[in-house]
Amino acid sequence: MSEMNLKEAEPIHCQYTRTSPNCCTCLSSCRGIVAALVRRDLEKACGMENAMEETVEKKTDVVVKGDAALKTQFLTTKDKFHEFVDSGWKGPKGHKTSDNDKPEEEKETSVEEPETKKFKVDPEERNKVGKPDGKRIRGQNKSRPHTKPNAFDEKRLCPSVIQDNKECTYGDKCIFLHDAAEYMGSKLADIGESCYLYDTFGKCAYGLSCRYAKAHTTPDFKTMENAELIKANEGRETVKNSLKKELQNQLRKRSVAFKKSEEYLKTLANNKDKTQQLGNAVVSADPTGEEQRVSTEAETQASQDKQPPVKTIGPLTDEDVIKLRQCEKKQVDFQDKLYLAPLTTCGNLPFRRLCKRFGADITCGEMAMCTNLLQGQQSEWALLKRHESEDVFGVQVEGCFPDTMTRCAELINNNADVDFVDINSGCPIDLVYKKGGGCGLMTRNRKFEQIIKGMNHVLDVPLTVKIRTGVQEKCNIAHKLIPEMKKWDVSMITLHGRSREQRYTKLADWDYITACSKLASPVPLFGNGDILSYEDAMKAKETGVSGIMIARGALIKPWIFTEIKESRHWDISSNERLDVLRDFSNFGLEHWGSDTRGVEKTRTFMLEWLSFMCRYIPVGLLERVPQKINERPPFYMGRNYLESLMASQHAGDWIRISEMLLGPVPKNFIFLPKHKANAYK
Repeated sequence: MSEMNLKEAEPIHCQYTRTSPNCCTCLSSCRGIVAALVRRDLEKACGMENAMEETVEKKTDVVVKGDAALKTQFLTTKDKFHEFVDSGWKGPKGHKTSDNDKPEEEKETSVEEPETKKFKVDPEERNKVGKPDGKRIRGQNKSRPHTKPNAFDEKRLCPSVIQDNKECTYGDKCIFLHDAAEYMGSKLADIGESCYLYDTFGKCAYGLSCRYAKAHTTPDFKTMENAELIKANEGRETVKNSLKKELQNQLRKRSVAFKKSEEYLKTLANNKDKTQQLGNAVVSADPTGEEQRVSTEAETQASQDKQPPVKTIGPLTDEDVIKLRQCEKKQVDFQDKLYLAPLTTCGNLPFRRLCKRFGADITCGEMAMCTNLLQGQQSEWALLKRHESEDVFGVQVEGCFPDTMTRCAELINNNADVDFVDINSGCPIDLVYKKGGGCGLMTRNRKFEQIIKGMNHVLDVPLTVKIRTGVQEKCNIAHKLIPEMKKWDVSMITLHGRSREQRYTKLADWDYITACSKLASPVPLFGNGDILSYEDAMKAKETGVSGIMIARGALIKPWIFTEIKESRHWDISSNERLDVLRDFSNFGLEHWGSDTRGVEKTRTFMLEWLSFMCRYIPVGLLERVPQKINERPPFYMGRNYLESLMASQHAGDWIRISEMLLGPVPKNFIFLPKHKANAYK
């Protein structure tokens, strides 16, 4: 080693060997020490590099937090996605369109894309980030534009002309058209060449006003009929529970008799009077308590003089003879069933028909307000309608007082064909909660008990209850209510694993559902929350619940029932999904009508459903299977144009899909979805 090298290494020798730099024995040890130091520095550098890589990965995770994991070849940006969808769109008739070719009225139908949902912040950071008034972001579009379906028809044909030229009841005062030729000249163009109603039933009840009228109209504007199909469908009642005009008039005049309800409400009133009398006897008028002591002694003497020979629990009645006992009521087997949740707006009859075809075992109508049912409102009674394919069907009612709920239950029991009645005590909407209904019932035990006992008194079918974990986010009370509901003879309980404050944020608490299912035994308890695949369903069944209720999972992909029953992931194609939408449109035309009013009503409900269905990610595109319900779909290109179009979360693209099935939208058509996604991380 040269002298210069020794001098350069001298500080190191002196520092670590504590020997003279001229000592030859230290040179070999010096080389080892230097090598060790170099290795140590390299290890530190590598460790820091790995730490930096981990930090970068963590930062990347933070950026994509809440997004579903897709294969990289399908990912794209928002601008590129919309550019691709707009450039590839062909109109309903197949010709390619551009922004310049679109009329101004059509451009206005595409409402601006909703803003991305903001992440929920901690209370400490709420002052820095979020709304200035401190309110939480809700998953609902309020004050959205609404156009009545009958506003799309400028000139309407008189019902007397539609119904085989019957005499018009309005005479000269009729505001509708009676000239068939004039109406056909001003009518909107037909959507298609075949009418679903005519092909299915042999006759279209909407005649010339049908948007597929060419399929069953003669040149002289007469409606054709298929005698064979009419005979085959003779006596068939496809939809039940329609409100009869006679009953509606009686409800409006308040002339409907509620005998069983009045009996129960009288017992409630008598019990209330007795409670007040006992309270008055206990309370003393004299602050010293002398008057109370005298009255007590007098009562004791009277009780000794008139003491009954046998201890009784009240007067003997024939209540046990008249009232059906629990074992005598109609029984429903709830065990191991797939239950389609009652879904407001989207859980309509055509959608339930689709879910039945995919394997749903139990269906339930949308939530109906008991006061509106008692008033005979046609729109509310429409929520009770039942299709012939729904073999196990129930209705869900909402209310906050024992008298209205008991009368409503008796009204349904006498005038509707249902297998069970469900009480909604889980609705988180402010309008319902502030009146004491929905989740508000969970905090009003006395009223809740009176409502359940009263409805059980008048019903011949099982009574079920749907609840949440509680009202406040970190204060569960369902475990306290469930033992009480068992005493009140509830036939089945459904528990949504979130509180009212949570709405649909955060994951459902299935550990809590497990504990509650053990408390509920032997009463069946269904679990509800975050089921989007058969794997989620299998994990839910392992908790010991009697069955599973599926809500948003069925809206995102109604074929989830098939997946669960066949224990597989279904990589459904875009054409198959379009066929599902086509079936929905046919069922909607059958249910709401094939005239312009019915077509636009069907379109509106289809668009509401598409606001959920667009969140579905095809199985073949996922990096990790299955998709989770709280993961936001990123912008991605599908395997074909239709798959990309169905992935769009823009309302204008949903309208394009509806135009493929229901023709062009009217000039004054505007749509904004009722619900926004509020469940992503």
